[in-house]
Amino acid sequence: MTETDETESRLEQRIVSNDEAQMRLDRFLRRHHPGITQGVIQRLCRTGQVRVAGKRVEASTRLEPGQAVRIPPVPDSSAPTRHVIDLNSHEAADLAKLVLYRDDDVLVLDKPAGLATQGGKGIARHLDGMLDALQFEATERPKLVHRLDRGTSGVLILARNSFAASALAAAFRGRDAAKIYWALVVGLPIPLEGRIDLPLARIGGAGARTKPAARNDEGAAAAITDYRTLDHAGRKFAWLELRPLTGRTHQLRAHCAALETPILGDAPYAGARAYAEGFEKQMHLHARRLSIAHPRGGVLEIEADAPPHIRKALTSLGFTIPRAAAPLLNRRS
Repeated sequence: MTETDETESRLEQRIVSNDEAQMRLDRFLRRHHPGITQGVIQRLCRTGQVRVAGKRVEASTRLEPGQAVRIPPVPDSSAPTRHVIDLNSHEAADLAKLVLYRDDDVLVLDKPAGLATQGGKGIARHLDGMLDALQFEATERPKLVHRLDRGTSGVLILARNSFAASALAAAFRGRDAAKIYWALVVGLPIPLEGRIDLPLARIGGAGARTKPAARNDEGAAAAITDYRTLDHAGRKFAWLELRPLTGRTHQLRAHCAALETPILGDAPYAGARAYAEGFEKQMHLHARRLSIAHPRGGVLEIEADAPPHIRKALTSLGFTIPRAAAPLLNRRS
């Protein structure tokens, strides 16, 4: 048997299931071969070794149910093993208490400030490593479909299966997801409400920081945030409602700083104005509300109450804080 014949005999053909509809090809391949890297996927697509319905495709191709995916032998050992964090029964119970809403497809958490969504340099404890404890009766491990900064609290949605992951990811890419944040900022924005249309660019390549940029700058990405002042304490502090219309890294933090009203506790963007006497040394940014198209139809609306440090700060300033509304799945016809 020649080397070519041996390779052909080891070719794998997988049929795209209904639950994998609209899944990207690269995600599909990682689902069935968890160790494969993005670089390997790109090479296999570029050389035509991976094919969908007999045709050459790109890694970003969206799959349709019933399509046949031709997969050559792949090096599953090329990627590191996922970092799983073992939780004891008390820790698992505490994690379960964060659940705001749960159905067969969706899990929504009230992420506490200080808990990272994913791992990274210097981050040993993160939500992604704890997701096994949130599987409950589902057959698949929950999947992250969006992120919150480590210091940001509030509504975080997870997919409970691959079908839901694809649908929710599509909702975030399009205009089928609306987010509202609360921020306590230093100073008073002028005007009291408006739109921040200010492109942003990353600082330091893969670094997390962003900075304002001109529209024609290399690496600049459009970033738009609507804001309004809910209340204020003179010109010292303001409570803002923020509605991001795009989803850039640190968009709200950079936009608030650009208004010259940085978020209280946000040292990287507020500098010397980050901390004030009598307030906790934590970032005062909260993902208050998420409205998103549900994978099975309708619109899911979820709110999360402000965490203790933000609630304490707003109360000390004399502001009245409304309670979060109960979760609502509106099955509109």
